Amino acid sequence: MMNKYFEYRKHKTNFRTEVIAGVTTFLTMAYIMFLNPFILSGEFAGAEKGFFDFGAVFTATILATAVACFIMAFHGKTWPVGLAPGMGINAFVAYGVVAGQGYTPQAALGAVLVAGVIFLAISLTPLRAWLINSIPKSLKLGIGAGIGLFLAIIGLEIMGVVGDHPVTLVTLGDIKNPLVLLACATFVFMIVLEKMKVRGNIIIGILLFSIIAWVSGLAKFNGVVGSIPPMTYLFEFDLKAAFSAGMASIVFTLLFIDFFDTAGTLTSVANVAGKVDRKGKVQDIDKAMLSDSVGTVAGAMMGTTTVTSYVESGSGVKAGGRTGMTSLVIGVLFLACLFFAPLATSLPKEIDGAALLYVAILFVRNITDIDWNDIAESGPAVLAMIVMPLTYSISNGIALAFIAYALIRIFTGKFGKTSPAIWVIAAASVLSFYVV
Repeated sequence: MMNKYFEYRKHKTNFRTEVIAGVTTFLTMAYIMFLNPFILSGEFAGAEKGFFDFGAVFTATILATAVACFIMAFHGKTWPVGLAPGMGINAFVAYGVVAGQGYTPQAALGAVLVAGVIFLAISLTPLRAWLINSIPKSLKLGIGAGIGLFLAIIGLEIMGVVGDHPVTLVTLGDIKNPLVLLACATFVFMIVLEKMKVRGNIIIGILLFSIIAWVSGLAKFNGVVGSIPPMTYLFEFDLKAAFSAGMASIVFTLLFIDFFDTAGTLTSVANVAGKVDRKGKVQDIDKAMLSDSVGTVAGAMMGTTTVTSYVESGSGVKAGGRTGMTSLVIGVLFLACLFFAPLATSLPKEIDGAALLYVAILFVRNITDIDWNDIAESGPAVLAMIVMPLTYSISNGIALAFIAYALIRIFTGKFGKTSPAIWVIAAASVLSFYVV
């Protein structure tokens, strides 16, 4: 039955290879079931600030991941892709929207839902291709790297390596603290495993050094298996708040990040899987993007932030995955982890911070492909990279980068050669700073 549906022979694969590929991708992205609830719950910042409930997000993360993977498996059946709540977007929602602007988790989920519905609508129209081709590569890369730096500052703060200072704003943290040193060792260990081409280096690093912390008495162990936490935010989104004027720039940021992150990830996976034809066209990308957008809508309804395609899927493709069967295996494996909530709450925040810092590197490495010979292209890209961590806001970085890019195009006489999409986004960015 599986062979008939996924057509293994046509794609030069088989059931065993697809299962191995699914397990491989699962190991490389399993960290999200721990990091996503950790970030959205604001564990290191203090629950009094009104963050999400850890247990509810843990359950929602796993279920949303499974549902999104199943949708990709059966609709985008030629795509061996894993999907889950995206890194960067979750930090933006937690620290920029909920903690930074004071919105409730329900209002934030409403914004995620609205952005997901818009993404779904775009995925059904030719507007999708027009937008992808309209945004300059330099801005896409700069924004991606900026998200990495944003994650890095959060990760370093969680680890305890960076602390606040009344004069210099930031300073070195308590580097003599045993947990801080253990977190630094975790970060180094993950890089060493990656260098040695060990799959699942992030999840291995998190679990190994957490065990060291538990055994040494530096952290409390709450157990491994327990009951499934209730889904507190199931259908609990606040659409009234999501449609308020102040949410406009937030919805735009969520949509922008999800849309272009998905397009970039799917293109990368397509290159590895041989799904790009001689003309550079990606086969069946419409089905993959539609599956991704439906996953975002489903995730928001369950109580988690934007669900997106994971670049870690490339590891499964390299292991031979060529069909949606790989996605199906990933979803099943995530479902099997539903009872691990006690383990998730046992992980020391400093260890989680180290994993976040490692993920940040994967984003920042985008800067290598920026056109550094053209300052009109690299300038706005670097601006986005710098503004995001220094203003603690991804949306500020995107907005200022587009405004700068548009002004540079005008004053260098390239107004007529610039896509209308740039002017629309730049104008919306200017307005976003004046919306109350």
